[in-house]
Amino acid sequence: MRKVILFVPLLISILLLSACDHLARYTITEQEVNQALKKHDNYEKDIGVNGLATAHIILTDLQSAIGREEPGKMTLSGKASLQLTSLFGQQNADIFLKMKAQPVYNPDQAAIYLQDLQVTDSQVRPEKLQQVVNALMPVLNQSLQDYFRTHPAYVLNADRGTGEAIAKKLAQGLEVRPGELVISLTR
Repeated sequence: MRKVILFVPLLISILLLSACDHLARYTITEQEVNQALKKHDNYEKDIGVNGLATAHIILTDLQSAIGREEPGKMTLSGKASLQLTSLFGQQNADIFLKMKAQPVYNPDQAAIYLQDLQVTDSQVRPEKLQQVVNALMPVLNQSLQDYFRTHPAYVLNADRGTGEAIAKKLAQGLEVRPGELVISLTR
């Protein structure tokens, strides 16, 4: 009986401490980020290289892997449809892109932006256009950097629930963990 009496306060203390920890942070899952990234399926851009070639690119099917491949970073994968016009005529290709970026929380906009985005890999179909796409890659990379610098990957919205409303008001910082973004609500 005495063990039970000692165990109950210990159990209550543990529950209170775990509840306090939950109140000190808000977690955004990879699935929630992927849902938000669907808004970026509208990325459409015309890029060119010194009048030699122009490309119309449409980015679709963005998916994230948060903190899994590199600690503190988000990896994005997606498909870009490319319509290339050059001295040799018009050709179409699909580019399977892999990118990495640093998620950063902007408290003024209650939004998570992707900074320092870099295309780390590209697979082109048909393969015969790989060299042409490689020549366009620095321009595409810069265009994607500019886009994600000004378009948030995720925006906190009070309409999604009480937890997100509290996070929107009290957010202090962002931590990248495998599979999730954790917004700290205290310093």
